[in-house]
Amino acid sequence: MIGRLAVLGVGLIGGSLAAAAKRAGVVRQVVGYGRSRDNLAEALALGLIDEVADSPEAAVTGADLVLLALPVGAMAAVFGRIAPHLGPDTLVTDAGSTKQDVIAAARAGLGAGAARFVPGHPIAGAEKSGAAAARADLYVGRNVILTPLRENAATAVTTVAELWRACGARVGEMGAAEHDRIFAAVSHLPHLAAFALVDELAGRPEAELYFRHAGSGFRDFTRIAGSSPVMWRDIALANRQALVAELDAYLSRLSAYRDALGAGDTDTLMQSFTRASAARSRWQPGGENIENDE
Repeated sequence: MIGRLAVLGVGLIGGSLAAAAKRAGVVRQVVGYGRSRDNLAEALALGLIDEVADSPEAAVTGADLVLLALPVGAMAAVFGRIAPHLGPDTLVTDAGSTKQDVIAAARAGLGAGAARFVPGHPIAGAEKSGAAAARADLYVGRNVILTPLRENAATAVTTVAELWRACGARVGEMGAAEHDRIFAAVSHLPHLAAFALVDELAGRPEAELYFRHAGSGFRDFTRIAGSSPVMWRDIALANRQALVAELDAYLSRLSAYRDALGAGDTDTLMQSFTRASAARSRWQPGGENIENDE
């Protein structure tokens, strides 16, 4: 049982964890902090949190566990602010979509206290944001990746893992570098592709005409372009080395398609399309619709 949980960033991710933990009965009190007073008031009214803190320092004081559900670009400053106010046994975790940069920020900001920081990444989300979008069932059946530090105590990792499992998640572990390489390909690159396509079409003189005739394929491919621009700017920059490598690989494949189209090369197109279709079916039999990952 977690006596006091501090959630810094009570939006979809942080608010949903608070709601799920309360529903599961694994937390007694939740205190929330965020930049928007209106959002915090809504979180309080919805019962996601029990108390509003005026600052990160106040939020973490007396907390047993702290969740940073903030844009990854904001993590470094917050680590530095909360470090002097953490108790000797307070655990800290995060929900950031990149891990190597967050770990570096934690070590710089928390110092020796980084031993009590267990990095995490819930693979769940939606285009909607804010406390109003929070759902107690958001993490049911979803993956959460932990990237433990070498200095983490086993009990610290277990406590964070058990919290996520109580929320219905499947918890796994991997190294931070491996995490960032994989998610550059399967999450960060698709978001860039969606943003780029929508932005390119929106900049055309007849943009309204294109959007008016767009169907379900365009809708499904570009749905994640409705995600938070600030959050995804920070993610892209934080993981830029791995993301540039994935962009290069993707651009190479698009270039091959362009060459095949120009040459009328039906075999190349058919072979690639067939491989892709088969791989997609193996990954997700039946083509079930899934929610946005972050």
